[in-house]
Amino acid sequence: MNAPRQVKRIAVLVSVGRHPVSGAPRYSRNDAAALELGRSLAEKHGAQLAVVHAGDAAEPALADYLALGAGEVEVLGCDPTECSAHVLAAHVKNCDLVLTGTRAEGAYDTGMLPYRLAAAMGRPLVGAAVDVDIDGGRVAVRQFLPKGLRRRVDAALPAVVAVHPLANANPRYAYARLRGGAIRTAPAVRSTYHDAAAWVLGAVERKPVRLAAAEKRSGHARMLSATTTESRGGSVVNGGTSVEKAQVILAYLREHQLIDY
Repeated sequence: MNAPRQVKRIAVLVSVGRHPVSGAPRYSRNDAAALELGRSLAEKHGAQLAVVHAGDAAEPALADYLALGAGEVEVLGCDPTECSAHVLAAHVKNCDLVLTGTRAEGAYDTGMLPYRLAAAMGRPLVGAAVDVDIDGGRVAVRQFLPKGLRRRVDAALPAVVAVHPLANANPRYAYARLRGGAIRTAPAVRSTYHDAAAWVLGAVERKPVRLAAAEKRSGHARMLSATTTESRGGSVVNGGTSVEKAQVILAYLREHQLIDY
């Protein structure tokens, strides 16, 4: 019988957050929760903890992670034209567990980094984690689900875990830790994957309009749906071609008058 895999190295990926009102750079609250969970796991299992950021080492908001318990923040110099997921994947490929936030706080971020990172590393991804533990060479996660539900899943190590903003973590800011920590520039493995040329970056001009079907149920029915897990209708299309699936979506949008073509 094979011995359980021993966790030797845990990586936490951190980003620069934005204050929702002023827009000033600060630490990301979601990444801070991932850092707190990573610190607890590293202390419990005697593993080495690496806190990694891809971007500019001169960013003052990175010092906040030192105050939150990171002894050192490794900064990978990442060019804007490079894919940060591939640069990060090359740096943390030897880590047994990689923790990330669900998404950044720059504006309406996509939240695709954990998925692209897991795909680049060829590892399983567990998302929406509110509790994380390691048992017998597997990572056990309690996932966040809507309406107060939770679900327990596990995956074989090495793995990538995306932490939910409502994770059971209480990061604490300590100025003494900020003064005792360090931000270090680490050599980054250059990525040959470039896709930034296909994107145009700019300030947010308006909020996206969320499409929602008109509510035709009574107030009592809406209250029941908010407290139960009963289905509200609709259909699940597993088979067929991509064109047939797109036709189902178009039919739904036209039925509820969400589009006029």
